[in-house]
Amino acid sequence: MRPVFTGIPGAPTAPGVAVVVDVMRAFTVAAWAFRRGAERIVFARTRREALALKARHPDWLACQDGAPTPGFDLVNSPARLRALDLRGRTVVQKTTAGTAGALAVADAGLLLCASFAVAGATAGALRRVRAQAVTFVVTGDGGRAEEDLACARYIARRVRTDDADVAPYLARARRSTAAARLADGARRGWAGVDPEDVALCLETDTFPSAMAATREDGHLVLRPWAPAEAAGGGPDTLPAAGPASRDGLNRGLRADPSPSSGP
Repeated sequence: MRPVFTGIPGAPTAPGVAVVVDVMRAFTVAAWAFRRGAERIVFARTRREALALKARHPDWLACQDGAPTPGFDLVNSPARLRALDLRGRTVVQKTTAGTAGALAVADAGLLLCASFAVAGATAGALRRVRAQAVTFVVTGDGGRAEEDLACARYIARRVRTDDADVAPYLARARRSTAAARLADGARRGWAGVDPEDVALCLETDTFPSAMAATREDGHLVLRPWAPAEAAGGGPDTLPAAGPASRDGLNRGLRADPSPSSGP
């Protein structure tokens, strides 16, 4: 596998396979939402769009980063989310980095969203679809976020060897500006930040499924995803090139929920 690491501005609009990484905190939150029973996550480009979707679907839950805001039900905090019952719910998520990165490469043939929480599952999915080249979109800090780059490199390493040591990658993420900013915000009592957020964002392989985004009814929608071989079937094939579609991923869906140079 040939990995390419880029920020949102440099990302191709329609790569064959893309992995969008947001460790702190969008895709750690997404993993926890699925763990708490959410059915799907709809990505919104703007807060206005998120609130409009919620207005049309009053049973949907709107989530955004930053402080709690009227109209939004959830903040972008894994610690605040992990005790909620989200069974069968649709979450509308709008964040500065993660959802923006996914929307930037929405026309990828296969689009996975990742954090340390689903790193192993994401690497396993890339192996099973036999990805030859993968664009890793590092969403934070204009493509320079240490925690996202560490996670992306760890996933790339895991594709090559499943016994890759995560410790140096986590150490790099723990020293990141984002981790320091969240820890400082927790100490200062910032609304929307929980003291346990950093620790939860650095938990590795917490969840068994990768997370794939596809177009549904004009929206980019994230769901847990595992290629066919994970459930004992034959090797999966990539969805057809062009805008990712639910039908394309369904061909490899089962119910469940180039090597990098170093961290």
